[in-house]
Amino acid sequence: MKQKTLPETLVKELDAAVRGALSQAAAPGAIVGVKTPEGEWKGAWGLADTRTGSPMVAGMHTRIGSVTKTFTGTVLMQLAEAGKLSLNDTIDTYVAGVPNGDKITLRHLANMTSGVSSYTRAESFLDIFFDDSHQTYTPKQLLDFAIPESPLFEPGEAFDYSNTNTVLLGMVIEKVTGMPVEKSFETMIFEPLGLKNTVWPGNSTEIPAPFPQGLTLQGNAATPERPSNATHWNPSWGWTAGEMISNLDDLLIYGRALGTGQGLLSPVSQQERLSSFPVPMGYGIGLGCATGWVGHTGELPGYNTTLFYHAASDTTVVVQANSDIRSGDCDDEEVLPDNPTGISCSSPASRVFEAVSIALKHPFSMKVAE
Repeated sequence: MKQKTLPETLVKELDAAVRGALSQAAAPGAIVGVKTPEGEWKGAWGLADTRTGSPMVAGMHTRIGSVTKTFTGTVLMQLAEAGKLSLNDTIDTYVAGVPNGDKITLRHLANMTSGVSSYTRAESFLDIFFDDSHQTYTPKQLLDFAIPESPLFEPGEAFDYSNTNTVLLGMVIEKVTGMPVEKSFETMIFEPLGLKNTVWPGNSTEIPAPFPQGLTLQGNAATPERPSNATHWNPSWGWTAGEMISNLDDLLIYGRALGTGQGLLSPVSQQERLSSFPVPMGYGIGLGCATGWVGHTGELPGYNTTLFYHAASDTTVVVQANSDIRSGDCDDEEVLPDNPTGISCSSPASRVFEAVSIALKHPFSMKVAE
């Protein structure tokens, strides 16, 4: 059935919310989509390429960063549902050499309570990454950056957002299925949901056309006056923690499936996943939850994405931005010369998403209400 358009009054409010938020965001442009039982609304604002002045267009492909983690968590749940693994299995069953490997379970890895340090905080990794953005990495190499700095704490004793956790889960998926992890994504998620524009790039630096140019302040060459173009930086360092590419239509389909489980998990497995948050606001099995919204944000140099589903209203919202540069009161963090002050520090897509959520009368906030 053809999806109907949202009511005109709401469309005007959403458009105003996006324009207002984007004016305070450090991104040339944004793509936004909203899907509710009342209808659907999609649009694009700003520039896809600041050099040519070409506009953003809904449907462009972008790197989705850590939204990739939700795909990894979903396949993990599917394998558990099929009885091919247990979330209570310890990581040393599948990957040797992880400190506390005989105590860290797959669940600890999925909910970021393993105590395994993130390789993206290791100076040895950052020195290489910032010096050569075209460097390729294997999962084993990424793990080697993290092991010397682990463990940070005993499994289950604290929360620490670590990309290494999700890389380890990717290694588990390959061990259990006996095939490359991208094949599992294709057969277990892309194909069942009909995702035609969601891509696992591997070591390739290419992005399917059309795509916007992505700007970043990361790397040794970037300055606030001259951000670097990170469009074709090698994404292999993100692996199952953050290297995927997608577009708006696919993400709207996937966002609702992720929030409801429909087409991905049985009701029992989905209930387990939605019960995996330690508190009403928190991080569960490859999934975040805050003020009634479940989903994930994603950042990779040059791009920022938010994908969230609001269960009470059956609403899916996706925002894609062609910059990962934060704006607002960001303390000592580098910002653009025209950075606005007097507002909270936020990434571009997150700023736009929060404004859209307010227009939808379901405000998103990472702060616990007093």
